[in-house]
Amino acid sequence: MDRITRRSLLITGCGLAAMTGFKLPAAAAARYLTIGTGGTGGVYYPYGGGLAQLFSKRLAEMQANAQVTGGSVDNVKLLGSNSAEVGFSTVDSAYDGIKGEGAYADSGPQKIATLAVLYPSYLHIVATKASGIKSIADLKGKRVSVGSAGSSTESIADRIMAAGGLDPAKDITRDNLGVAESAGAITDGKADVFFWIGGLPTPAVKDLVASNGDKIVFMGTGETAAKLAQTYPGVYGTGKLKKSAYEILPDDLETLVVDNVLLVSESLDGMLVKEILGTIFDNLAEVQAIHPAAKRLTLETAAQKSAVAFHPAAIEFYASRGVKAQ
Repeated sequence: MDRITRRSLLITGCGLAAMTGFKLPAAAAARYLTIGTGGTGGVYYPYGGGLAQLFSKRLAEMQANAQVTGGSVDNVKLLGSNSAEVGFSTVDSAYDGIKGEGAYADSGPQKIATLAVLYPSYLHIVATKASGIKSIADLKGKRVSVGSAGSSTESIADRIMAAGGLDPAKDITRDNLGVAESAGAITDGKADVFFWIGGLPTPAVKDLVASNGDKIVFMGTGETAAKLAQTYPGVYGTGKLKKSAYEILPDDLETLVVDNVLLVSESLDGMLVKEILGTIFDNLAEVQAIHPAAKRLTLETAAQKSAVAFHPAAIEFYASRGVKAQ
């Protein structure tokens, strides 16, 4: 049953209640909220699930649902078509979405807006030791998982490989697997290397390290990441994948960094936008307990500059809390 049908039934039920004196159950939800997340092995899914529980508990007559998706591109398209109210994305994918470029070339510009900047994601490139991979050039001829089809991981993988001198369509054997499936392919010997852009630590990567840490290596992308940061100013940056994130890292790794944002449809009702943000920041300790990546969230970091404009109601909300959305 889709959201419109559920709402229609609820409205019909309310009408019958008025005519007959029948009372609807007190727990019946009058409002529905869909949150586009990602695959079960990443950060978006548990983060979104935690927010869904919070909204269902704290917002009056609200039933919020965290929806498993392919990730950023799926979420942006869901928001653009008003098939979801809230969604997670990396800012590069969201930026492509508002311009109608890259993965959105066929569907056109997406009418989305930023609700909050959440946390930075770090590019992971994880290879088997047996593959001998030590650089982007070494990926030539290898079996590479580039992330789910249409995901921000796939876009970044292609851009990194191109910046490193490879043709991502011709120089590798290409698999489109999510992070959990990629880790499984590495374990089963069905992939030489995989790309993943995610928060620290990513559960599926952490599990892979715990079970097969002696058989894998992480690869840094310092110079190549710097090239992308120059090509896409304000979208990508560089940073260090800290050795404390995964036990087998001997040192911090220089890698590509991109911010994750919580998005809404451009047309989402302003009062609901303020309710959502108020619920998040009035219960910040509860939000920060959802996942280690959520610990980075504060009013100030949420309102920091995004390549995708903030929803007008979000700007008003932050201003009411003494913070200027940039």
